Amino acid sequence: MMIDVHMHTVRMAGITRANGETYATPEQLLEIMDRVGINRAVLLPEVSPEGSHCLSSPEEILAITQHFGERFIPFCNIDPRIDLNSPQTDLGRMLDYYIAQGCKGLGEITANLPFDDPRVENLFDACQSRDLPVTFHIGPQEGGCYGLVDGPGLPKLEQALTRFPRLKFLGHSQPFWAEIAPDYGEAGRNGYPKGPIRPGGRLPQLFARYPNLYGDLSAGSGYNAVSRDPEFGYRFMEEHQDRLLFGTDICAPSNDTPLARYLTAAVSEGKLSAHAYEKITWRNAALLLKLELA
Repeated sequence: MMIDVHMHTVRMAGITRANGETYATPEQLLEIMDRVGINRAVLLPEVSPEGSHCLSSPEEILAITQHFGERFIPFCNIDPRIDLNSPQTDLGRMLDYYIAQGCKGLGEITANLPFDDPRVENLFDACQSRDLPVTFHIGPQEGGCYGLVDGPGLPKLEQALTRFPRLKFLGHSQPFWAEIAPDYGEAGRNGYPKGPIRPGGRLPQLFARYPNLYGDLSAGSGYNAVSRDPEFGYRFMEEHQDRLLFGTDICAPSNDTPLARYLTAAVSEGKLSAHAYEKITWRNAALLLKLELA
């Protein structure tokens, strides 16, 4: 059993990226899932223009999940600036609609706003009141990138974890996972730092302190964090096995899935316990998203 907490898709390939690739269609995702051994996958809508060349609405994601059945799990998504661009906007009525349609979480939040922007906090508050977990992308600065903006050490994320203690935050992206070590450097903050991990990283501290912080291990950033120093990665996954989640962040049909191979090898070689492997690859997601599994 494997549940992937982070995939994207569109019904039609549409506009290409600068590299000539497009999002994978649902049919292409299913081919990848069958090849890798992924039973079910969360589909994340893209609603903020900074985050994608090709937007996908929650309604489109719901239509896809309804058509393809249990293989896909829908998330909703709301840009914090929607409907008058005000922190007083009632986002709850929108969330209630999406929850009634079967959405299990919200994200990926990619709006390029400060983590503590009142409009973002309005969205967090609405999600917390409905026990709806959120997947977020952190951007390194305002402008020229996408994702909620936080600085080195993630002080604004910590503020949000404190202010919204019942909201489950699923952390993702390079600036998030770079904080697993204390010495990532300026270039490494939005990249893929290499080499051994010394003690003192901010993420281990935040995981130890805040039970509402979860780790989305998708994409190169999550995989790099737990594989660049394998011995550290195995210990980190054992220690935080209750709040780490397998994912791939497949966007294009050509995307690789190295994390699946890495976790499978780790458990088969006895470097990761079977208990931790099961939690990371599916049990945590099933519990967090309240999934009914046959």
